[in-house]
Amino acid sequence: MKIMLDANVLISAILFPNSIIGCTVEHIKKFHTIVLCQYILDEIEFGFKNKKKLTDKLQNVTDYISLLPFELYRLDALDFQKYPYIRDKKDLPILANAIESGVDILITGDADFDSVEIDKPRIMKPRQFQDEFMKEK
Repeated sequence: MKIMLDANVLISAILFPNSIIGCTVEHIKKFHTIVLCQYILDEIEFGFKNKKKLTDKLQNVTDYISLLPFELYRLDALDFQKYPYIRDKKDLPILANAIESGVDILITGDADFDSVEIDKPRIMKPRQFQDEFMKEK
């Protein structure tokens, strides 16, 4: 499956590699294709550069992402009328990139995606993904 990981998921996986989110990202790296968009990468960099307590971790983030196997999807133009309603308009670029890239699943911890009504991609929390796709065999 092709899976887009939101910035909050990647940041949590980097900071807490043994957490549910960290384990979920490790599983996805092994068994699925990760798709990211430039907006997510920019959001991660901005978040670490602008929070004083995290600036010392920016190199760890950069190293982690440079080793992360992913496809980069670029959406050239954003037509706000074309996509489903999302409570926080700052999240629309992520939703639009997930739709246009054709990913199967968007994994996010952001509650603003909870009200999005869409069939594809499926929008899931890390725990939902783990419960559905990472069961012991």
